[in-house]
Amino acid sequence: MIDVDGYLRQLGIPEREPPSAEALWRLHTAHIARVPYDSLDIQLGKPASLDPAGSARRVVRDSRAGYCYHLNGAFSALLTALGYRVTRHKGGASMSDDEPPNVRGGHLALTVSGLGDDGWMVDAGLGDGLFAPIPLAEGAYQQGPFHFTLRRSVVAPGGWQFGHDRQGSFNTLDFGPEEVEMDVFAEQHQHLSHSPDSGFVRVCTVQRRDADAIDILRALTLTRRDAAGVSKTLLENEKDWRAAVADVFGIEPRVYAEPEWAKLWDAARTQHEQHLARQAK
Repeated sequence: MIDVDGYLRQLGIPEREPPSAEALWRLHTAHIARVPYDSLDIQLGKPASLDPAGSARRVVRDSRAGYCYHLNGAFSALLTALGYRVTRHKGGASMSDDEPPNVRGGHLALTVSGLGDDGWMVDAGLGDGLFAPIPLAEGAYQQGPFHFTLRRSVVAPGGWQFGHDRQGSFNTLDFGPEEVEMDVFAEQHQHLSHSPDSGFVRVCTVQRRDADAIDILRALTLTRRDAAGVSKTLLENEKDWRAAVADVFGIEPRVYAEPEWAKLWDAARTQHEQHLARQAK
């Protein structure tokens, strides 16, 4: 059970609507615009569980949840509670042209069916990915300044491959056709949350999309990418860094105690210094 009305209030949606493609669009775009993607809990060494109800409670309480498993877990729970036919799929991202596509479980993908059409790919957990749902039909899709593609997967027969914008954070995302339960992602969640090889462990990250742009904070660098290009701002002191987390991404100071915010700042500063050291070699 989740607090559906509290969830909708966090999304700025005034009332429940019967399932429809139009209502799904409103839910999806509101979720992307209001609930950021972040690795903060992982940086603090206390990653949240995979339980979708727990993720939904964090959205209701704090307007945040974590990364893909949490965001899509919560969103799928909300959609199910509203009467949508939601399917969770095992997916995987290829980070570059040199990495072959995969469905190893590094991503929880979602589809919605039963709305009188061929269905929809929905995803609240791609960071700099979708702003709105896209039809489950091969083709090209433009959302703001970002160009996406969708085609049938060659590594997951019956599944799909989402092609990211060339300036995006990954290359492609494949997911299979089968419905899966959340425990399928337990091993990958453990790895992504604790392994020193994990990007979520290595770098403090917060991201949030809107209709026209993506804002990304990685360590101390705040990047905005929109139709005009890319702008970067170095947040060199704790006050500015914390202000950006609150003002740009909507993560309120009350979410963490002061010692935890201090730990996050120290981690981000150390990561930036390490990055500069690697560049100097």
